[in-house]
Amino acid sequence: MREHPGSLGPPTTNDARQQGHLIHLSPPDVGPLEESYLISALRSGWVAPTGPDLTAFEREMAERLDVPGAVALSSGTAALHLALLALGVGPGHVVVVPTLTFVATANAVAYTGARPVFIDCDPATGNIDVSLLPDLLRQIEQAGKPVGAVLPVDIFGTCADYTALLPICEAAGVPVVEDAAEALGATHKGRAAGSFGAAAALSFNGNKIITTSGGGMLLSHDTTLVERVRFLSTQARLPVPHYEHPEVGYNYRLSNLLAAVGRAQLRRLDQMVSRRRHLRELYAKLFAAVPGVRLLADTDDAANCWLTCLVVDPEQAGWHAAELATHLAGLGIETRPIWKPIHLQPAYLGSAGLLTGAAQRLFETGLALPSGSALTDGQRSMVLETINAFLAARV
Repeated sequence: MREHPGSLGPPTTNDARQQGHLIHLSPPDVGPLEESYLISALRSGWVAPTGPDLTAFEREMAERLDVPGAVALSSGTAALHLALLALGVGPGHVVVVPTLTFVATANAVAYTGARPVFIDCDPATGNIDVSLLPDLLRQIEQAGKPVGAVLPVDIFGTCADYTALLPICEAAGVPVVEDAAEALGATHKGRAAGSFGAAAALSFNGNKIITTSGGGMLLSHDTTLVERVRFLSTQARLPVPHYEHPEVGYNYRLSNLLAAVGRAQLRRLDQMVSRRRHLRELYAKLFAAVPGVRLLADTDDAANCWLTCLVVDPEQAGWHAAELATHLAGLGIETRPIWKPIHLQPAYLGSAGLLTGAAQRLFETGLALPSGSALTDGQRSMVLETINAFLAARV
């Protein structure tokens, strides 16, 4: 299962356990509609991996994002892995990956035998700094390394700047694979997250905008690529009566039962995005007059607001993001730092890249706040009041 900083986890302090009112970053938002879809799928007898709900979920998601093809898979990571394989990425290639992301983005590259090369972020949004991309592609070309793909991430539910990015990659002859794991429901220039590039990946992990418990989906305008991914995801089995496998495949398909849950979630997507956006507005009002504090990507009205993240300049604010995190944890309110850059992770130390320090500064000064659509009005009020008390004590 692909985990993100909104994943459910244990209380951060003993106080939190004793309080018994844990407020998580992004808990699953499920209810009677999901239950009815799941029960219907169970009673239909389609309990095996394939079935009518799986087919319908793919069709409905593709229609929602205005792409012709989709394959529902076991995780967003699986979608990235198969997208890269379908594009021919493998040993000897390098893939450009934002350093500010969850490790699965880089791991999917490593699974193919290719090597990730990291690029830093735009400090205003946390997304790939597109201005660095031409120089990085030029450096890689001069080093004689073939670039298998550029893999932008729609971080925290804000789309990358595809208006600027796609022409650069097209001119260089490099395919784009969009990691939209966090961004379902967001748009860029009126176009849906998950519809950019040669292929895109969504995640339906338990903490995402919509969830199937665990799961993901690949989407593409290239139906040949979609069918190639569908083939690889079912152990590369040929449609013959006996089991015939001409190459190594993967057991990556989503189950029909989980797809049923996803169909119900998709019906509620707009409502869930609306609640997250409203919560970001409340945070924006709370911090508007606080010196040295801003919201990441605060000018993007088309974001799905999967996680609302603060960035704190301690010299101006008079306090550090970690201090607010400790204060909230004492009352059972979960927060997380912004992603630790992948080039600083032990698994990828020493990797090549074009780095400005922007991602590291966001990691050191940023904080993800509770953002889930399932948070009750009372929980929202408690979070806001707790933050307000913290701020008042520092005036």
